[in-house]
Amino acid sequence: MPLRLVVAGATGWVGRALLPAIAAAPDLGLAAAVARSHAGEDAGLAIGASPLGVTLAATLDEALATPSDVVIDYTKPQVVKGHTLAALAAGRHVVIGTSGLSAEDYEEIDAAAKAAGRGVVAAGNFSITATLLRKFALEAARLVPDVEIIDYASAGKPDTPSGTGRELAEALSAVRLPGTSKPVDELSGLRETRGATVARPTPIQVHSVRMPSFVLSCEAIFGAPDERLVIRHDAGSSATPYVAGTLLAARKVVERVGLTRGMETLVQ
Repeated sequence: MPLRLVVAGATGWVGRALLPAIAAAPDLGLAAAVARSHAGEDAGLAIGASPLGVTLAATLDEALATPSDVVIDYTKPQVVKGHTLAALAAGRHVVIGTSGLSAEDYEEIDAAAKAAGRGVVAAGNFSITATLLRKFALEAARLVPDVEIIDYASAGKPDTPSGTGRELAEALSAVRLPGTSKPVDELSGLRETRGATVARPTPIQVHSVRMPSFVLSCEAIFGAPDERLVIRHDAGSSATPYVAGTLLAARKVVERVGLTRGMETLVQ
């Protein structure tokens, strides 16, 4: 029996790329889809494709009335946590592609997933090359003490830092060596120019650039005496890189209980 998926944010940038991919996969099926602005329309027609035989729901609660296995969320930062908790309470596994959640949010989601006996996979970026950025940066952080992150996105991106940048900072913070840069709270002048501090358990400075012409980019900068290493990922204008990783996560999440952050353990 195909794995039954619900896509929230079905007419968004990634959602409209996911729907045809799900329809083409023999082991997957689109059980329901959510897009408030196109509610009542056929999901395929709403994205300019062939009919899919699934009527778009206005809310996730409506979509959850249809039997399904996994909810994939590509909506907005202010609703993704509520969606995730509702899906877990309804007995679904969840794949989170929406950024903007804090470490405290993820702790609450992890507890809810374990209580429900369901899995959640969350990644700031589901592309394989972005996963490699994180993998290589974690290796470097074990050897080079000083590291900072710059994330770049379009002028209209509402959350800072990006999910990719925040997730990378939290992962690096857990493994990095003590840095040599003067602590931010010991600086004078405008401390905000040093970026935001992600400090669990070792501080990482993150800087967000929001300008036209950027889609999504993230770089980890490592510094040592007389040398520097930059590891960077740049995304193009298409959502194609995120589709394969998202569907891999949907296939794997049903085997898990609790929260999995990042894609590394899924691609090993």
